[in-house]
Amino acid sequence: MTLLPSPPARGSALPLARTLALHGDRTALVTADGEISYRDLAERVDRTALRLGTGRRLVLLPGANDVEALVVHLAALSAGHPVLLVPGDHPEAAAALTAAYDPDVVVHPGPGQWRIEERRAGSAHTLHPDLALLLSTSGSTGSPKLVRLSYENLQANAESIAEYLGIRASDRAATTLPMHYCYGLSVLHSHLLRGAGLVLAGLSVSDACFWDLFRAARGTALAGVPYTFDLLDRVGFADMDLPHLRYVTQAGGRLAPERVVRYAELGQRQGWDLFVMYGQTEATARMAYLPPELAAARPEAIGVPVPGGSFALEPVPDEGTAAGVGELVYSGPNVMLGYARTPDDLALGRTVDVLRTGDLARRTDEGLYEIVGRRSRFLKILGLRIDPRQVETMLERYGVRALCAGDDDRIVVAAVRRPGWDVRRIRRRVTEECGLPVRAVDVRLVDELPRLVNGKPDYPAVRGLARPAAKAGAGGTDSDGADSGGADSGGADSGGASGADLCALYARILDRTDVTPDNSFVGLGGDSLSYVEMSLQLEERLGHLPPNWHLTPIRELKRRRGPGRAMETSVALRAVAIVCVVGTHIRLFEIRGGAHLLLAVAGFNFARFLLTSAERRERLRRTGRGIVRIALPCMAWTGFALLVDDDYDLTNLLLVHNLINPQDMGPGIHLWFVEALVYILLTMLLLLAVPAVDRAERRFPFALPVALVALGLLTRYELVGLPDRSQITDAVTVFWLFALGWAAARTRTVPQRLLVTLAALATIPGFFPGELRRELFVMAGFALLTWLPTLPSTRRANQLAGLLAGSSLAIYLTHWQIYPIFDDVSEPLALVASLVFGVVYASGVARLTRAVRRVTRAEPVPATASRT
Repeated sequence: MTLLPSPPARGSALPLARTLALHGDRTALVTADGEISYRDLAERVDRTALRLGTGRRLVLLPGANDVEALVVHLAALSAGHPVLLVPGDHPEAAAALTAAYDPDVVVHPGPGQWRIEERRAGSAHTLHPDLALLLSTSGSTGSPKLVRLSYENLQANAESIAEYLGIRASDRAATTLPMHYCYGLSVLHSHLLRGAGLVLAGLSVSDACFWDLFRAARGTALAGVPYTFDLLDRVGFADMDLPHLRYVTQAGGRLAPERVVRYAELGQRQGWDLFVMYGQTEATARMAYLPPELAAARPEAIGVPVPGGSFALEPVPDEGTAAGVGELVYSGPNVMLGYARTPDDLALGRTVDVLRTGDLARRTDEGLYEIVGRRSRFLKILGLRIDPRQVETMLERYGVRALCAGDDDRIVVAAVRRPGWDVRRIRRRVTEECGLPVRAVDVRLVDELPRLVNGKPDYPAVRGLARPAAKAGAGGTDSDGADSGGADSGGADSGGASGADLCALYARILDRTDVTPDNSFVGLGGDSLSYVEMSLQLEERLGHLPPNWHLTPIRELKRRRGPGRAMETSVALRAVAIVCVVGTHIRLFEIRGGAHLLLAVAGFNFARFLLTSAERRERLRRTGRGIVRIALPCMAWTGFALLVDDDYDLTNLLLVHNLINPQDMGPGIHLWFVEALVYILLTMLLLLAVPAVDRAERRFPFALPVALVALGLLTRYELVGLPDRSQITDAVTVFWLFALGWAAARTRTVPQRLLVTLAALATIPGFFPGELRRELFVMAGFALLTWLPTLPSTRRANQLAGLLAGSSLAIYLTHWQIYPIFDDVSEPLALVASLVFGVVYASGVARLTRAVRRVTRAEPVPATASRT
């Protein structure tokens, strides 16, 4: 390997990290917990630098938009320690790079101050004096191939960006991108260089709390990759009131020209500038930018080189390119030292002097550069040279968002569903554009394009979409449903739990045709009714039930055989509670309190499955659908019961019996639990429809339900006038239990769990006068729900509990009419018959619901059966 001469060293430290204190009492960081001045930040950095020591060591740091992560990063750079920055949300990548590079210091995230693990006093490596930072190459996370960046690279690129953006000390930029991603890191460095503020948030732009913080901080700058702009469209960014916003930057992939025009014109109307930028990790971050005044007129261009940099076009005759087109080659002080593939490479100095980008470009008469293709992405199919990027551009012209990848056999197109564009039509356009036969073009329809954690296109996932069809021996199908299952591009390993298997499982249980490996159970609209069946099936396939699996993308669910099985506490409580309800009504035994415990579990599941990070309208839609899924089966069964006995009347059918006859304790009161739950959920629907309440819930996820508990206690203790209401069966008086379960689901710390537990222990006693055992039963169940997420179990116990928990509502509805048939014969038989009938009824309702959905969607077959 040829070593190139290095420029004069500036010293083994990053100047912008050493000069923080010069900005004095200006605000450096704005977080949800308050502000931190540059003086305070500098003191923290200095203390941490002392902790790291003076001898240079390799420091592995998980990147996160967190104060502690930023402090350690700046401390290491100010003290001359090279930093290996890894994804903060990808422990597998951190473990892989730890094994590959054997860092001397490993930083571990944690609550409060992060833990610094010193693996040795000195360094196990020879570290070149210029080496400052190691970053994964674009699109990789755990690969041992890293980009070696110098202190000069970091300082020069920050100065260049600050210059062309015109960053001021009064600016405040939001951290909308991961810190370990070079674009996100460049936002931090360039603003710290100028003494500007950073709005440090680990929230998505789709989260209302992000915008609350951004407005409160008087945010002036936003950065985004193309996917960020998809999210901005969804949350109504164009209509937002952001009076201090000064500029928006875009990089990390090509933004469609029409979207560039739309955002540029939006900025002109609202008083902010759009900077479209181009860069690579190998150039530290940025190589080109499009001046804002040209964005609307020349949206297809990447613009001009950043200050201090320059471009050249090297001919590539073997590629058959058009005249004036060449490979874009960049020169500048921000070009990396070179790559590292092993720890020995950390001793190397500069091994490259220019950056060959791999992109094909041309220079216009106005001096602007345009990317027209990429060398490494060309495919050669049946002797024809195909540029996937050109296919993407062609489809964009028709309004179809797509990603294209492939191999020497075929091109794979992942296209976002759009009215009027089915598989056949998209395939026909691609075959006409490329001159390929139909069998060489595989089209898959998806709801979202596959993205990497940094928002860039996930082309391996696109290629993976074709694999199930390839294994089956077909070149794709024309059924929309068949093109949306997501394939096996990620997720669990083999052995019965491939990504394709799990996608098919999710599609079947949730009755969806748009499942991809990037989806999660909650993201697909899963709720407490489908949760139990899904958890059982998932545990069977994976050998365990991963923590927070309902929030985890399918691609990240891994197969593992553990020493034993576990059962989720909420599932166990639902199963036990419904058995206790039925057995007590039959008088086989007497364990009361099951229905009230189910209310607490309902609140717990409401928070887990309905209060997601989705936008407000989607939350409301899911809550409304949940109400319908409770109310309709109840009304259907009640209508049947009206025909066979005289226990119920029209007030029961309409779910208003307890509202109209609160003192009636006869058979008409049987359905009080369903009525109370429906009324409570309707109240939540109306409450969350208020934008201010929705924002409050996102910003104060624990405080809001606690406040609602306090409000509910007013009726629990009859502190407000509610004449003629039943104390223990009325929605108004039992609401506090629902809110308490909601609060339990939002606990994250021991003090929060203690607070919720003490609230339960203080308020449940006395609610059932003279029934101490009933109160103890509810309190014990609540304590388990709050403190133990899982309980030891067995496979058979999980299956039985899953059946009962998943059918608990149906069992509750139907047992009133079923157990009297067998009561005189055998009380145990009456219990078993009631439980079995409820399970059968729940299964029938689920099948009917799926059939109705398929008819309304006009689907000929389910997604799981339509692959050919």
